[in-house]
Amino acid sequence: MSRSRRESIAPMSDHAAIPGPGRPGRLGVGVISAGRVGAVLGSALRSVEHQLIGVHAVSEASRERAEMLLPGVPLLEVEEIVRRAELVLLAVPDDELAGLVTGLAEIGAWQMGQIVVHTSGRYGVGVLAPAQAAGAIPIALHPAMTFSGWSMDLSRLTGCPMAVTAPPTFLPVGQALAVELGGEPFVLPEEARPAYHAALAHGANHLVTLVGQAVRALEAAGVEDGGATLRPLLTAALDGALDDGADLALTGPVSRGDAGTVRSHLTALAGLRDEDGRPLADVVATYRALAAATVDRREATGRLREDQVRALREAIGE
Repeated sequence: MSRSRRESIAPMSDHAAIPGPGRPGRLGVGVISAGRVGAVLGSALRSVEHQLIGVHAVSEASRERAEMLLPGVPLLEVEEIVRRAELVLLAVPDDELAGLVTGLAEIGAWQMGQIVVHTSGRYGVGVLAPAQAAGAIPIALHPAMTFSGWSMDLSRLTGCPMAVTAPPTFLPVGQALAVELGGEPFVLPEEARPAYHAALAHGANHLVTLVGQAVRALEAAGVEDGGATLRPLLTAALDGALDDGADLALTGPVSRGDAGTVRSHLTALAGLRDEDGRPLADVVATYRALAAATVDRREATGRLREDQVRALREAIGE
């Protein structure tokens, strides 16, 4: 990373930056809180010689994570972190963010020229308006990855796409911060944030749900290691969908218009029981819903004949 890019993260105000050894523009960073995201991003900023002045951690898991990823960083209350920090990293759950920002504004905690960064994918900088009204620099920065909260996440930040939303004057600050974290910043408009976040959650979270259901179905069918059985197939399918697009990568009975196979799948799944003897009703429901969505997509793109679409929908509806 070039020196000029590192220096560009310095606050665009009279609020002085803390210079690190040999690197101008180093900042005093406060992390709220030491969850999976905050602890990892705090560690990443520390690795490029920003000074961590404090971290907020309440739960035992957060305190352990702070001790592991941010050793020696003092545990402080939120108000004290905001009072001391030049860059405040807000890595709190989405539903807590607005109340936290507003509450700190009500007690006059935010400072002129202070950089305030939140990591929520859902929100842009509108949620930081109370801090901005006090003269703070608002930035929304969301790494498009899943965090485990372990040190392995640090290497995964390299090259990670990071959505940056900020007032035009401060976009370079947000982009420079993403670069310092090791990511690849891209500018995301305020109004696009909810749909952006929904797409990521739909793809990542529901993928985990889907894979979990497939593993359970295999186990119910007598396959001991469902994960190992699925890995080559799912890896190839995911690579194909991301590299070639879903329309080209899709295989299987729906893509072929094989309604008889779809019907047999639903019959087989309906007959499975878990280790407690309960039917896998959620697996059946998900199969139906995703098969129906796949039929709709194949019809829209002209990859199925009308009679095939009709037969598939009849099979799915049974």
